[in-house]
Amino acid sequence: MNLDIPQTDFLPRSIKSLLSLHLTTMPVVVLSGARQTGKSTLAKIIGEENRQYHTLDDFDTLNIANRDPQALIGGTTPVTLDEIQRAPKLLTDIKLEVDKNRQAGRFLLTGSTHLLLMKKVSESLAGRASYINLWPMTRREQMGMGRCGVWDRLMDNRKEDWLSVLNEVESEPEDWRELVRRGGFPEPATRFTSNTQRQIWFEAYVRTYIERDLQQLSAVASLPDFAKLVRILCQRLGGLSNQTDLARDTAISQPTVYRYLNLLEASCLLIRLQPFFVNRTKRLVKSPKLYFCDSGVALNISGQQEPSGAHLENLILHDLLVWKDSQFQKAGVYYWRTISGEEVDFVIESNERVLPIEVKASKRPHIGDTAKLRSFLKEYEDLAQVGILLHTGNETKWLTSNILSVPWWRVI
Repeated sequence: MNLDIPQTDFLPRSIKSLLSLHLTTMPVVVLSGARQTGKSTLAKIIGEENRQYHTLDDFDTLNIANRDPQALIGGTTPVTLDEIQRAPKLLTDIKLEVDKNRQAGRFLLTGSTHLLLMKKVSESLAGRASYINLWPMTRREQMGMGRCGVWDRLMDNRKEDWLSVLNEVESEPEDWRELVRRGGFPEPATRFTSNTQRQIWFEAYVRTYIERDLQQLSAVASLPDFAKLVRILCQRLGGLSNQTDLARDTAISQPTVYRYLNLLEASCLLIRLQPFFVNRTKRLVKSPKLYFCDSGVALNISGQQEPSGAHLENLILHDLLVWKDSQFQKAGVYYWRTISGEEVDFVIESNERVLPIEVKASKRPHIGDTAKLRSFLKEYEDLAQVGILLHTGNETKWLTSNILSVPWWRVI
């Protein structure tokens, strides 16, 4: 299928409504996300028409921020500061301004660094700021729908209504491997038409990150060692975080591996998916699983020619995280794995409801593929009454009385 992707300057994003709400509530709103996810574009169109916009990617603006911060942030006009991580000292001045005037929406800050993970930043803005993540574009955002998958509809409806809910969803079949290759960064996802063009873009993206952005975030003694670790992480997509194994296989010290993982997470590139944990009879694995923010980048870095089932998992996880971070109410995304090896790819939690999700790169799932979901539902029968098995085929049907088999493209 050739997906008809709208070629426009701005495609609606799932978090736009949530971002607008935060700007009417908090004096400082921080919009974080990996470089090139569309933060600047979204920041320019949001909020009041008289809002001032300054990007610290501009050398002259950065000089002003360091020498005369009041020239940028003084007064009462709302201000957007793009790429705030380039001038972290400016946050102290912002704190002082907010303490004098807590006008809602006073400052919108964007950053390619997850500022909430930076202790000094979170302490400076404590009680003054709210934080929102902008992920790469979902499939439905790329199609101009301005949303993620239909997780909210599944969570809000009874299982008896799921078939009719899914049949009402506007969606068509697509080769999941093509979606993996184009990823979700706006430029390669919506403007390029060939995988060769996308490969060139991804290689330039990684090079810019490693040679410029990373060095501005933290000194890295050996860029080749860092690049080697990133490559192995992408080749082991969806694997458990085991720093001892990573240190051994990369010949990098374990403390350095630990620091590099933190840098990748702070850069909004690495995802540490935490386990679903409720005290029960089974012993559970408690280490996080590692994914990347974008399947296209992960595939390109890995050197693999063809996407694997782990890349399909990464696609689903990405959509789930966009859903989680665009919710007004708190939601959670986890995985579940026992010491004995039983595992469910994803578990989502919202409004006191729990939904386990298994992902299969198979066109014809069968009853045997539901074993892990059935084990989870048995263990947590008081929390979860139904599960979903996502596959790459076209048929939607109940494999058991409480496990629905659904094509991935009907959901995300």
